[in-house]
Amino acid sequence: MKKGNSIQAIVAIGIGAAIYFVLARYVAIPTPVPNTTLQTSYGFLALIASVFGPIVGGLVGFLGHTLTDMTLYGPWWSWIVCSGICGVCYGFIGKFLSVTKGIFGVKDAIIFNIGQIVTNIVAWGVIAPSLDILIYSEPANKVYLQGLTSAALNSISVAIIGTILLYSYAKTRVQKGSLSKEND
Repeated sequence: MKKGNSIQAIVAIGIGAAIYFVLARYVAIPTPVPNTTLQTSYGFLALIASVFGPIVGGLVGFLGHTLTDMTLYGPWWSWIVCSGICGVCYGFIGKFLSVTKGIFGVKDAIIFNIGQIVTNIVAWGVIAPSLDILIYSEPANKVYLQGLTSAALNSISVAIIGTILLYSYAKTRVQKGSLSKEND
């Protein structure tokens, strides 16, 4: 990574983790399933990870979730790790997109959403509950209900918020070859 890119990545991690924290802490919608909320932060995480890559995405997810948990009930490491995993996976999905080049069409939205849904199912429906059982000896029926609920809600949230953010971001970028010199 070049020096300019590493500084940009560090700034993106800091600002991204702070925004993730604010969204996760103050713009989350409670659900009937205990300790489970509809999170707006994952749509934002998908944007940051798609633009800056898997390392930045992973660190934003991990640090943002850690900050959120520290201000609520203490760190719940199994889910913190899964937020980092989601950031990494969203970043890899972003490598298949051309958002930074100003392109995000229907095909891109489909690729993005298939990838993020698979990511959410694996992270929240499989890894998080399994780690809850291994680390915290939580009852399987409880944590799998929470995990599958989170997988569904995060998939919906990212499909709506993430897709809108990626589309909007792409529209702010200048497409290569779109500028031409006017003849006098």
